[in-house]
Amino acid sequence: MTRPITVGVDGTDESRAALAWAAREAVRRDTALRLVHAWRFQPQAAAGTADRDTQAGWVREGVDEAVRAVTERHPGLRVTADLVEGRPAEALVSAAADCELLALGSRGHGAVVGFLLGSVGQQVIAEAARPVVLVRAGDKPSDEVAGHEVVVGQHGDPHDSAAALRFAFETAAARGATVRAVRAWTLPPVFAYSPASMQLLDDAGGLEPFEKQALTEALKPWRERFPDVHVVEHVEMGSAGQVLLSVSGRAQLMVVGRRAHRTAVGARIGSVAHGVLHLADCPVAVVPHD
Repeated sequence: MTRPITVGVDGTDESRAALAWAAREAVRRDTALRLVHAWRFQPQAAAGTADRDTQAGWVREGVDEAVRAVTERHPGLRVTADLVEGRPAEALVSAAADCELLALGSRGHGAVVGFLLGSVGQQVIAEAARPVVLVRAGDKPSDEVAGHEVVVGQHGDPHDSAAALRFAFETAAARGATVRAVRAWTLPPVFAYSPASMQLLDDAGGLEPFEKQALTEALKPWRERFPDVHVVEHVEMGSAGQVLLSVSGRAQLMVVGRRAHRTAVGARIGSVAHGVLHLADCPVAVVPHD
């Protein structure tokens, strides 16, 4: 059975944007949509003291209204909703385990330009076992966006980016969009050269041809699996974050990977994903990989 698309809702404008994005994606993929509202009992609620059941009723009313709004817009969409009491980040990470992807809202751009992730969003993105898509308030449907591409970052060997490439190709296939696969490269430090690496570069004809060949090899199985998806191979010298952001203006969605393992200081998003999340104008999908 196909996993549902899950979206975190809380009644804010940004969560409504994430809900609209998730509903459209569920329709494209012909799968169900699950709304999750994570909440905590507030003994001293702003509207006055109320018991747990009363506060739960308020939350349920808001969720029910969100369900009505999305089903009116997408009559054939299968929609379920759950209220989860507990810490929002932990509840959303748990909800993400059984879904195709988890969509979250962002408060748009901050004072220094960038997504205002907040501690909940950062923790969920860093710890979720499934792809997390961040949607900022004011996001527009793909048919109102200038670009028609799903941009995905590729690095290392084919295995390193397999999860992100798979997600990008699946999303592009559902949308009838182009995949722009981006591989950025920089000159390695002198001490990184070795006889073996020099031989590989010589065989490829130099650094840039080597990078192009590496990207072509990484894309090969996904081209074969999704023959109808048009692909643009983009190899450019520069930092990965900068190169990805330079093409974000034509993107419906940006896809980046992050390592799924935890470090001694906890789960980390990674510098490339962190930079793209804060500066890209389009929705960003962060896909965990081994």
